[in-house]
Amino acid sequence: MKNIQQLALIGPTASGKTALSIKLAQKMDAYILSIDSLSIYKEIDIVSAKPSIEERSGIQHFGIDYLFPNESFDVTVFIELYHQVYAKCVSEGKNLVIVGGTSFYLKMLIEGISTLPPISKETEDKVQKHLLDQKKAHAYLYALDPDHMSSIETNDSYRIEKALNIIVETGLTPTAYFAQNPPKPTITTPLPVYQIVWDRTLLRERIALRTNIMVNEGLIDEVCVLEKKYTRTPHCMKAIGIKETLAYLDGIYDKKMLIEKITTNTARLAKRQTTFNNSQFKDVIKGSVEELEEILL
Repeated sequence: MKNIQQLALIGPTASGKTALSIKLAQKMDAYILSIDSLSIYKEIDIVSAKPSIEERSGIQHFGIDYLFPNESFDVTVFIELYHQVYAKCVSEGKNLVIVGGTSFYLKMLIEGISTLPPISKETEDKVQKHLLDQKKAHAYLYALDPDHMSSIETNDSYRIEKALNIIVETGLTPTAYFAQNPPKPTITTPLPVYQIVWDRTLLRERIALRTNIMVNEGLIDEVCVLEKKYTRTPHCMKAIGIKETLAYLDGIYDKKMLIEKITTNTARLAKRQTTFNNSQFKDVIKGSVEELEEILL
């Protein structure tokens, strides 16, 4: 593939990534690829704080409104989406700004993931029988591959199923399989990464303000509609902002407590995001929104 100009903009939730990314895309003549685990879903608009059509300023965005809430999503779906967006950028002569708070996806683009084997119908049937008793399946896997299974909880049905698929289909433990099939990076050219940093107290104030705005704009009604249409089963219904609103609807919180709980849990998420970003990426250019705007624009 022909190379295009790419950069990534990361930072904790409510740090100002969206506005800066749009200014950047305008300057670079670029498309935007969102790496946000909630914005990727249709109909989850207020709680995800995804940019509105007006806020997108005519810049084409990808990774937003890509799936319905009851459709499964993992990093492999995102990597396939990146390939599609990259090809579109090349064919249309556009650059690319990658932006968002779920920077685990960015890490996987840079470092790569191992390709999983094709799964036969016979394997699927055997694995489903194992999964009828998930704790027993976990114990079985742990006995075969303690190194791999030590980081997987007994209730992590997705990763237990994936490990079973590998063992039943290939006869190899996950550790042996991944050693034979090492990850291949998706992004192979140097990718500049810019990280927005904030004082924790000031960021919490921004999060509190945004939470109040979300509630005033109809967060509760949005979650009511989502629950009625999709039930509480999809993984995204456990996201911050949604789970607290469901507790409010159950009568566990009043509205004041709802706002406090969302603010506190979002602030904790922001702390985890910052810790992850600081530990997982090298040669990152860090600064406030104003400092990065001056550097980039």
